[in-house]
Amino acid sequence: MKRLFIAVKTEPEGDLLRMFSSVKSLLGTESIRWVDPANLHITLAFLGDTEEKRIGFLQSMLEEKCAGFGEFDFILAGAGVLKNYRDPRVIWVGIRSQERLTMMYNAIAEGLKHIGFELKERQFRPHLTLGRIKSCRDTENLKSVLEKYSDQQFQIIHVNEVSLFESILTRTGPIYKSLGNFSLS
Repeated sequence: MKRLFIAVKTEPEGDLLRMFSSVKSLLGTESIRWVDPANLHITLAFLGDTEEKRIGFLQSMLEEKCAGFGEFDFILAGAGVLKNYRDPRVIWVGIRSQERLTMMYNAIAEGLKHIGFELKERQFRPHLTLGRIKSCRDTENLKSVLEKYSDQQFQIIHVNEVSLFESILTRTGPIYKSLGNFSLS
């Protein structure tokens, strides 16, 4: 079994890296597991533990759904938390101009169902996870830090491929191993 997910890789730069560094510094006393900037991505589908014999079907489906879809851009902008500020779980950066990203998700979700994968029935809400909160003693400070960025645009992401990753969990954090990149051209 391999723990798999499908994602759009992001290469952080400029304003996004500065914001990430600032937030980490300002929240340094909190118990937060920060994502390695080299691992930043937008998850399209988390598949979890998957039998290795199914990987070939996944790769074929992704190749079919991605081929000819066309490259596109979206904007990383704003920041907040998942669940809520009283019980925060994840620090995220939001996405604007996400129409083509949502279309890509819908095409892949349809392909996954067709080859026998069941996705949780919930609305697709793409975001970039910066950190997972283990505990937060000062939620007012967390809110204050993130609200500074609520209307800020950080980076335009150009998408030319979708990737299938294996997530290998280790004590020092996950290692993401690429099992294929699928061109949108």
